[in-house]
Amino acid sequence: MSNYKETGSKAYLYGICAVAVIGGLLFGYDTAVISGAEQALQKFFVSGLGDYYTTGMHGFVTSSALIGCIVGGLISGIMATRLGRRNALIFASVLFFLSALGSYMPEFLFRPNFEFFQPGEATKGLMWAFILYRILGGIGVGMASAICPMYIAEVAPAQIRGTLVSCNQFAIIFGQLVVYAINTLIRSGLADTPELIQAAMVNIGWRKMFVSEAFPAGAFGLLLLLVPKTPRYLVMRGNTQKAMEVLSRINGEGRAQEILQEIKDTMVEKKEKLFSYGILVIVVGVLLSFFQQAVGINVVLYYAPRIFQNMGSSGDAAMIQTVVMGVVNILFTVVAICTVDKFGRKPLLIIGSVGMAIGMIALSILSFCDVIGIAALVFIIIYTASFMMSWGPICWVLISEIFPNTIRGNAVAIAVAAQWISNYVISSTFPSLCEWSVGGTYLIYASFSILSALFVLKLVPETKGKTLEEMSSLWKDKMNK
Repeated sequence: MSNYKETGSKAYLYGICAVAVIGGLLFGYDTAVISGAEQALQKFFVSGLGDYYTTGMHGFVTSSALIGCIVGGLISGIMATRLGRRNALIFASVLFFLSALGSYMPEFLFRPNFEFFQPGEATKGLMWAFILYRILGGIGVGMASAICPMYIAEVAPAQIRGTLVSCNQFAIIFGQLVVYAINTLIRSGLADTPELIQAAMVNIGWRKMFVSEAFPAGAFGLLLLLVPKTPRYLVMRGNTQKAMEVLSRINGEGRAQEILQEIKDTMVEKKEKLFSYGILVIVVGVLLSFFQQAVGINVVLYYAPRIFQNMGSSGDAAMIQTVVMGVVNILFTVVAICTVDKFGRKPLLIIGSVGMAIGMIALSILSFCDVIGIAALVFIIIYTASFMMSWGPICWVLISEIFPNTIRGNAVAIAVAAQWISNYVISSTFPSLCEWSVGGTYLIYASFSILSALFVLKLVPETKGKTLEEMSSLWKDKMNK
């Protein structure tokens, strides 16, 4: 008992962080579930809507969740500030749950009342209801992407904060792999022959894929009821006694008293204006988000199957891509988790930027020379590995910890919204850029990789080992220079 009072409980800390990272798992699950369902979804809607359901309409339907992601990112600050980090995540879990059930049966709520909703039939009403439910899920993703790292950062001790926040990125990737496996199991369990499987996918298979998310979403919401509100939020709300209890369980009573005083010293005002610490801190947060997407990670992963198909063995191309990229993503995210609190945020970001630039320049040269093969695979792995050990998890680490306590909620919301907007812009421009020049497109992403290194070198402060309360004085000092 005395040891607990002196040192705190690591098991308690790891337990509440494990619950929080389920939000990251749902982030990955929700964004990846569409991959297994979209072809069957397209055939389903074409069967009922014919020419109305164009390729462009299908693109909008499959990417509609991204609209919700932007909205969720924008409102995450308000929700985190007013409801608290934990309660905001509970709200996000409800959105995940409703989205899963609604995407499974979009016609359910409307069937008794509207003629254009017919059970099992592809109608315009059902299509727009499906879009609505996917947007709801996207709002949950946007909120979780902002608040899960924030929650972990506000409960974790400074010396291991980077490691624990990086675990959220691991959970995102793991969630994607989980849903790929579940989609495969659902598909293989529908029938015995390829023809029957395809017919069953159009009839019920895509629905089962979406509803599978309801189980982790429900578990996330229930488990969140067991974890505390963050000490920083509790102090902001004047509940210092409860904050002290949480800090003591995590850090021990002696260190908890010191942290509590540090929090109080930065919370003279419960709320400060967004630019109370200058515009630079907001610009740095937004640019971190922008560069994470501008280096082209998502579009490169989307384009990877085409590269693998050109290597031969077209029948196994998708499997090769999933296995290779999945292993690379997991392995190098673990590298980031193990090194972020040892080497610091800036060195890893700069190393990652250099690695991505090398990979992209090489891919560009191969494209201009019309050389596709093992060399392309090697360099795309170099690029992806560089991203996963740096900008993938560490951008989220910095966004969660770089802002002062009194503006963190709103500042994180702006940074996360900027990330989702950047994601949309970069992804939507990729097809047009490829029509212009595939090699030239890779050179653009290489340029952004180089610029990201310069940005980190010049503007991003090192936060390794610093308490969240030290961020206030850091930005105050920069503002006064």
